[in-house]
Amino acid sequence: MPGEDGTGGASGTPDRASELGWDDSLYERDPAVPAQRSAPGAPEPGADGGNDASAGDEPPGEPGSAARGGGGRKPRWRRVLVWTAGSLALLVTGVGVAGYLYLEHLNGNLTKKPRSAGSGDLEKPPPNAAGQSPLNILLLGSDSRDGEENQQLGGARDLAGGPVRADVQMLLHASADRSNISVVSIPRDTQVAIPECTDPDSGETFPAAETDSINNALARGGPGCVLATWEQLTGVYIDHFMMVDFAGVVDMADAVGGVPVCVEENIDDPKSGLRLTAGESVVEGEQALQWLRTRKGFADGSDIGRTKAQQMYLSHMVEELQSSASLTNTGELMDLAEAATNALTVNNELGSVQALYDLGTDLREVPNDRINMVTLPWQPDPANPGVTVIPDPSRAPALFEMLRTDVPLDDQDAEPAEPTPEETEEAPDPSPPAEVAVSVLNETGSDLQPPVDGRAGVLTEELVRLGYTQAVTDATAPDTSPTTEVRYAEEEDRVDAEALAEALGIPAERVMASPETEGLALVIGEDWREGTAFPEAPEEPEGERAPEGPTIEDDEIISGSGGDNCMPVNPLYTW
Repeated sequence: MPGEDGTGGASGTPDRASELGWDDSLYERDPAVPAQRSAPGAPEPGADGGNDASAGDEPPGEPGSAARGGGGRKPRWRRVLVWTAGSLALLVTGVGVAGYLYLEHLNGNLTKKPRSAGSGDLEKPPPNAAGQSPLNILLLGSDSRDGEENQQLGGARDLAGGPVRADVQMLLHASADRSNISVVSIPRDTQVAIPECTDPDSGETFPAAETDSINNALARGGPGCVLATWEQLTGVYIDHFMMVDFAGVVDMADAVGGVPVCVEENIDDPKSGLRLTAGESVVEGEQALQWLRTRKGFADGSDIGRTKAQQMYLSHMVEELQSSASLTNTGELMDLAEAATNALTVNNELGSVQALYDLGTDLREVPNDRINMVTLPWQPDPANPGVTVIPDPSRAPALFEMLRTDVPLDDQDAEPAEPTPEETEEAPDPSPPAEVAVSVLNETGSDLQPPVDGRAGVLTEELVRLGYTQAVTDATAPDTSPTTEVRYAEEEDRVDAEALAEALGIPAERVMASPETEGLALVIGEDWREGTAFPEAPEEPEGERAPEGPTIEDDEIISGSGGDNCMPVNPLYTW
């Protein structure tokens, strides 16, 4: 770890940061990598206001374990999260009082926090006619430097106790009938609105941020704030979160005996320390962390490649945990149970081995070939196009709608889940327009053109004409938004927001939850710079119209159905 002179820690040992997979230069853009220059919009790790501390230049690590049989691996995905519950349950079954005491010990290992730290909260939708409900779990990986082990693994001891970021974020959606699971990852530098959050440990309240990198939400109120941010972004109620830090990744990989991964070519990334031969290797402990932190060595050197590598690692680790001989060896099973419970931070409702067991039981019947992972569709951020990204406004809302209506990734033509009689009966009518307060914001500007003067006033007058007599122009300084949106604060405001959007001809997918909004807000984006009716998408000439495709293409999905699954390697990082 770096000492004050930058040469080593107090013990005089060399800085191990890059050797162990943590190198803060990962947050710097490398102009020498052509793929980064030629791929505008690839997320830039430095954009989130990350640390400036830099680890030393240690030589790359040694190659990983020898390939087992060589060539690409055929993943046999196992049920996500079942390993946690199943292994702990096997450990304590049939051992009486000693088992009970050990179970209480394991319960004490778990770190528990409130489910949501946000100022607003979505309501859990009622079950369907069969009494079934979807299950949504937020999976997080943090870059915490707290604790001796995390400092040894992560370097930068002087940053211990500082802001923590959630560099790995995945939303797991299990369908109401448990026939399939969809997992959505998000690039860590995706710019989103973060709601007002209160840190449950310090009591500090962080004001809402109109736009920030999503991985910064963890420092604004803990995992409960990340959950609130995802709920605001997607409109999906999230039941639980599970978070693991540096030390947890290493301990879990060690406990299971290593995780199989695969690269298309030899890889040598001196920034992360990852050095592997082509084909399959087994990464253990610190080398597992190197895999998860490698960015420049994969694909085009962007954060998108790293996200896919993390998806691969998760699927293979779950598989190993399910099939590991550790699950039948009591001593090794105890090590696994200790590693799992010490590694996890969960919401209070999930804060016991029994709750984890119940969760695993609930998910164990999902077929392997119906578990699918995808990265959130994104596009370059107009405010910083070569550095950060934003959710793709033409595709991300449709993906969120699939999650809300329980449509699987591998059957996107399926009909949305039918509303239950309870939903149909309780769905309220929208309020009379005259009773709805609406703020109108002019965000029609962009990097290339200023906002249209008086634009908010024009649409305020149109809303008054349509009966929204409480519509007012927001006098705050104009901002920029690439797309027009109708935002609402509370779930009960959604029906009024949808009615407002319909009155102006704004597509339903542009209606967004935004807890910091008071009443309703009409945000006029650069896609609506004139007129009082929202412009329709231009029709393509007859004979040239492309057929409507799926929200997510097949080649964007990492599936449990088998097939080669190796990470492409940046040509500049081969050997």
